[in-house]
Order: sequence, then structure tokens, then C-alpha cells
Amino acid sequence: MKYETSINDSSNNKRIAKNTLLLYFRMLLMMVVTLYTSRVVLATLGVEDYGIYNVVGGVVTMFGFISGCMSTATQRYLTFELGKGRVKRLQEVFNVSILIHGIVALVILVVAETIGLWFLWNKMQIPTGRLDAAFWVYQSSVLAALIMIMSIPYNATIIAHERMSAFACISVLEVLLKLGIVYLLLLLNVDKLILYAVLIVAVQFAVRICYGWYCKCHFKETRIRLTWNRCLIKEMLSFAGWSIVGNAAYVAYTQGINVLLNIFFGPTVNAARAISVQVQHAVNMFSQNFQTAINPQITKSYAASDYVEMYTLIYRSSKFTFFLLLFLSLPVMIETEYMLNLWLTVVPDDTVIFTRLILCTTIIDSMANPLMVAVTATGHIRRYHIIVGGCLLSIIPLSYGVLKLGCSPASVLVVHFLLSVVAFAIRLCIVTRMINMPLYIYIKEVILKSLKVVVLSVPVPLVISFYLHTSFIVTGVVCVVSVSVISYVFGLDENERTFVGKRLKGALLKMGC
Repeated sequence: MKYETSINDSSNNKRIAKNTLLLYFRMLLMMVVTLYTSRVVLATLGVEDYGIYNVVGGVVTMFGFISGCMSTATQRYLTFELGKGRVKRLQEVFNVSILIHGIVALVILVVAETIGLWFLWNKMQIPTGRLDAAFWVYQSSVLAALIMIMSIPYNATIIAHERMSAFACISVLEVLLKLGIVYLLLLLNVDKLILYAVLIVAVQFAVRICYGWYCKCHFKETRIRLTWNRCLIKEMLSFAGWSIVGNAAYVAYTQGINVLLNIFFGPTVNAARAISVQVQHAVNMFSQNFQTAINPQITKSYAASDYVEMYTLIYRSSKFTFFLLLFLSLPVMIETEYMLNLWLTVVPDDTVIFTRLILCTTIIDSMANPLMVAVTATGHIRRYHIIVGGCLLSIIPLSYGVLKLGCSPASVLVVHFLLSVVAFAIRLCIVTRMINMPLYIYIKEVILKSLKVVVLSVPVPLVISFYLHTSFIVTGVVCVVSVSVISYVFGLDENERTFVGKRLKGALLKMGC
């Protein structure tokens, strides 16, 4: 089977490009504000309180992985029905998802207020004088989790309809509210940690109201008419149930790592972990926005039985995501220490190595996302999540083992990276068989080209930075030029280079260049 490389100006491609740009606007706006507010919040709360907020607030997500499963199920079924063009079924899917999410929210509330509180009081290492504050942070985080759960069907509907302009517009309000939080933290003379937790919940509630209002005004299927469709409920719950292993693995390599670091090293190391995760999120938003724009097309292509288009989207999504993250991550990884000192007034120990390792892992995980979307589109996820989820869940016992042997905090992130590589290989083998996608084409078009770009683009910036001791700006420019040129020449095929060249030429003409 020959890999089709033709790129045309179809409505789908234009929609993907437009939505990607809208999401990038949203991302840039939120990234700038997040980086600024994180700096102010860390300076205002202090390293200890910032670490407490990270680890205590994160405990709630340990009980929220079920909502993650339902989010995947809701997104898949809504997008699939849109691809099939079945309007009545689409309305049933939305209303059933509202019912299920309400039940899930109630279950999580009960578990969080029983098992969760017990874990907070008996297992977490919280300084004695901050126990009351930690309690209110926890309660605020529980409420935020419930708001998030009930928002899932609405957010999934917007993404399924590919109305990314809604995210961009509402994000402006969210950004303004988060800037208001920073102002109030500096202005009010109260417990800063409690105030921050409460205000974050208030912002999430306001954003949730906006998304709900937009959906009710634009999508008829979001008008709630609770129905009891037993077959559909069973189907969606079964789908979500087999997602639990995968989502439990996600909890393991996010909050599980936080808890292990807290148990072995205390909240100061949690602060370093929190900062590195902030950097990860800032970089990862670029790939997430690109993939959010393209993921509905993968599912809709499968629903329409257009498998050639589906394969093409998977190849390009994986490859372009890798190039994009390498483009963004390389200057950050080379100049990590300088950037952190420029950004923060106080840089916790281990933050530099944490940031570099977590960015490497992010690149691998992001490349695998299109494969996961392809599996989700088929609806047959049992085998995938059992195997991949089992692999990723092993992060926790292996990390615990290396820490018991006396290894440094960074060893946990090394374990995470290595298992992410293994999980990627497993995903690829499973997916190619499941959707009959040629493995050799994926290896040729994605893996080999990505490795070639790394081998050819990374050495020059490294040599210039470490031996010539160039400034951050010079290093950044060299990284950008090196990755861009090598990706264009060796990472793209002829048709892709032609397409990119035309787009760049058109953009320059519009700017009057």
C-alpha cells in the first residue's frame, strides 16, 4: 500500500488549519498568563505552601480518573454520531452523558469525603501549622473536580462540532479572572493559600457557566431532556469501564509521582515537581491544540469508512507533533537553568533536571496521541487499555523501588521516560493491527524521519551553547533555525514541502513582505 501524500485545500483541511490557529491564540493567551501568575503565586505563597497546594489539590484527581474515562467516552460517541450524521442519536448520547456524569460526580464526592479525607489526615506529610489550610484546599479541589465533571459533556460537544472559536473567546474571560486572582492575593491580608484555592474554584465555575450557555445557544442536542436509554448507557459505561486502566495509569504517572516524592522527600521537592509540570503544560499546549483540531477528523474519517484519510491524518499528526515539540522543547532543555531563574524569584532544587526529563517524556507521549484516538474511534478499547495501562501503572512500583534503594528524586522521572518509550512501542503494535494500518509506513514516515531530524538538528545548538557560551537569545535562534530547516528538508515529503511553502508565501504576501 502506497502512502498518499497529496495535500489539497479541502474544507476539512481548512477547518483544521483555522481551528488550530484559534486554539493557538487561546493557548498563547493562557500560557503567558499562566507563566506570569505562577511566578507571582509561588512568590506570594512561598515554596512550602505552593508544594502543599500541588500535592493536596492533586489528591482529588486520584479519585477523578473515572470522569476521565467518561470524558473519553462522551467525546468519542458525540464525534462518531456527527460523522455518521445521526441527529437523533446525537441528542440521546448527550443526554445520557449528562445523566452518567451526574452519577459519577456523586460517587466521587462520597469517595473524596471519606477515603480522600482519611488519606489527607493520615498519610500526607503536611506541616502541623498548615493542616487547616490544607483541609480547605482539599475541599476547594473537590468542588473544582465536580464542576469539571459536569462540564465534560459541554466541552466534548464543542470539540465534536469543531467550534474552537468558543474556546478562544471564553478563554479571554478566564485569563482576566485569573489575573484578578493574582491582584487579590497581593491585596487581601488573609491566608493566601486558602484564598487562592477558593478563587480558583470561583473561576472554574464562571467558565463552566459560559460554556454551558454557548452550547445551549448553538447546539440543539444540548437542551437537556433526560432519557433512560438502557442500551446506550450500558454501551457507554462499558467503553468507559475499559478506559479505567488507562486513566488509572495517567493518575499514576501524575499524582502518584507527586505522592511518592512527598513521602520520601517532603513538600519542597513537590514544589520542584510542580514547576516542571507548569513548563510541561506550557509546551504541551502547542501539541494539544494541534491535536484537538485534528482528532475529530480522525474519528469522523473512521465513522465514514474513509480509512486512507484516517491513516494519513495519523501519520501527519504524529510526525508534525514531534517536530513541533522538538522545536519548542530544545531551547528550553538547553537553557533550562537560565529560563527558570529569569521566570522565578526562587528556583527549588531539582527543578532543572525535572524539567528536562519531563519534556523528553512529553514528546514521546504526544506522538502516541493519534494512535490512542484511532483506537478510541473503533470503540474496541479493551485489549489496548489492559496492556498499555498495565505497562504505565508499573511506573509506581518501579519508582517506589528505586527510591527505596536510595536513588535521587530525578530517578522517578527516568523510570517514567523509559516506560513511556515501551508503552509507545506497544501502542503502535496494537493499533496497526486493529485498524489495518501498515506498520512499515508508520515507521518510515514517522519514526525514521523523526529520528533523522533529531540526529541532524540537535548537535549544532548543543555545541554552540556549551562550547561558545552563547546568550539565551542566540541559542534559541539557533535551535529554531536548526529544527525548522532540518524538519523541512528531511522530515517532510515533496508534497508537504510544497504545501508548507505555499502557506508561508501566502502569509508573507498578506503581511506585505
